[in-house]
Amino acid sequence: MLLIGHVLSSDSRIFSRLNRWASLFFSGVLVSGGLASGAAFAADTPEKTPPPDTHFTPGEIFNWDAKIFEGTTQYRLVLEDGEQVLRANSQGTASGLFYETEIDLNKTPYLSWRWKITQLPMLDNELKKNGDDFAARIYIVVNDGWTFLSTQAISYVWSAKIPEGQQWPNPFTGKSAMMVSVRQQAAGDTWYTENRNLKADLKQLFGKDITTVKAVAVMTDTDNSKSSAEAFYGNLSFSAQ
Repeated sequence: MLLIGHVLSSDSRIFSRLNRWASLFFSGVLVSGGLASGAAFAADTPEKTPPPDTHFTPGEIFNWDAKIFEGTTQYRLVLEDGEQVLRANSQGTASGLFYETEIDLNKTPYLSWRWKITQLPMLDNELKKNGDDFAARIYIVVNDGWTFLSTQAISYVWSAKIPEGQQWPNPFTGKSAMMVSVRQQAAGDTWYTENRNLKADLKQLFGKDITTVKAVAVMTDTDNSKSSAEAFYGNLSFSAQ
């Protein structure tokens, strides 16, 4: 597969899942001239595209495209107190669910989601490559230009060790992909709802007014630590406030 910029001829195992996802998406746009669905960009196309989805249920997330990087994390729909949620179980694996979109952050700058963690991975240092495993991640991929090098992302994570609010570059890719510890909490049976001003986070992390989300993903992974993790995902939404 194509990878961003100078990584084209390098060993793909040393790069983050984010860049592999982002490169798949943007190479599809730039090389083939259209999205994965086959829709091509054309200035004189009279058809109007429907507004993008901004609210995703667990059932809809379950049907996103699967991206497998190191074994398969098991995702399945389960019922909790009569409500359908998405359960993710990773046993030394790394795969996620990915959705290409076009969300206007001027209209819906806030991102919210529900999650809980019932098992955290066993690791030493989440800031290093061999500790880059998280029971739950919410990926937001953006692109403020027309090249691979314009691709950037935020990965909101539930951390086993890093205090809430701490930010750091992805240990595989550097500052093109920034990590944010949204919650540092022991595993348990409690659901938490998060709400982020995504547009403001992008501005603070990358110094730019980024206005469009190109892709969103969820992932539970333990491939670097070769341990185990279990997470549950609820609704995920973009909103005006």
